[in-house]
Amino acid sequence: MDPAVMEEIAKKMESFEATMGHIEGVPLLGSTCDAWDSIYNFQARGDDILIATYPKAGTTWMQEIVDLILQEGDAQKGRRAPTYIKVPFIDMVPPKPMPSGVELAQTMKSPRVLKTHLPINLLPPSFWEKNVKVVYFARNAKDCMVSYYYFQKINKVLPDPGTWENYFSAFLSGHVPWGIWFDHVIGWWKAMDKHQILFIFYEDMIEDPMREIRKVMKFLGKDLSDGVLENIKYHTSFQAMKENPMTNFSQHPNMDQTISLFIRKGTVGDWKTHFSVAQNIIFDEEYKKKMEGSGLNFRTEL
Repeated sequence: MDPAVMEEIAKKMESFEATMGHIEGVPLLGSTCDAWDSIYNFQARGDDILIATYPKAGTTWMQEIVDLILQEGDAQKGRRAPTYIKVPFIDMVPPKPMPSGVELAQTMKSPRVLKTHLPINLLPPSFWEKNVKVVYFARNAKDCMVSYYYFQKINKVLPDPGTWENYFSAFLSGHVPWGIWFDHVIGWWKAMDKHQILFIFYEDMIEDPMREIRKVMKFLGKDLSDGVLENIKYHTSFQAMKENPMTNFSQHPNMDQTISLFIRKGTVGDWKTHFSVAQNIIFDEEYKKKMEGSGLNFRTEL
């Protein structure tokens, strides 16, 4: 992005105050609520690919995997633009002159890869009307919570998370942007029978990236050699993405990475260094109550 434009956005961010609103009871950024009509009426295309996640479930990781599968492993093409430009975030409306996700998507040629954090009940209906393929990437709630806490600390567009103790309660009750983790994952999980949705677990991807990348490839109707898949695995590894300015958000004007890095840990089980014994008991009780009978099983350690 042009340095002068970046500077203008950075100045706007200094005076920016994150406000929240609600759409059908789901907390969303005020700017998203203000532009809700254009988001909900977004026109999907039949060959779009949508990556849907709850925040901090490995979204950027999956965006790069999908993009590199479509580029048949060509890392040079993968670096053509930062992830947040290559893959429009349809429910995001940043300060001008940055385009909204909807505006960015409208300028793109097909096939487009798009991103959303919306719960399934708020997804623009055109995605179902066009029978769009959706890759839903899901991460266990405990690690999601920790990662989201640090992300809210560095992202100037999101409200300040406050103390860890306060954030723990806010996350459990769904008083965070994009709402309740439980509702989000269960909603998308239950929709798999009706729509073209591939459900991939973050923990499975950490455990065996090649196996999971192959699942995504088949879902997208591609047939790539093992050599190409190995190349995709390498370029989407934690270390490679951390060092890649197109994926590490180092050029993004809304991130203050002096506090914490955007690509921070990339592990399973970091929650153990943050949850107190009491918090873990409270969490597990709530988890059992909400997830019982869903048929959805997450691993919190490997």
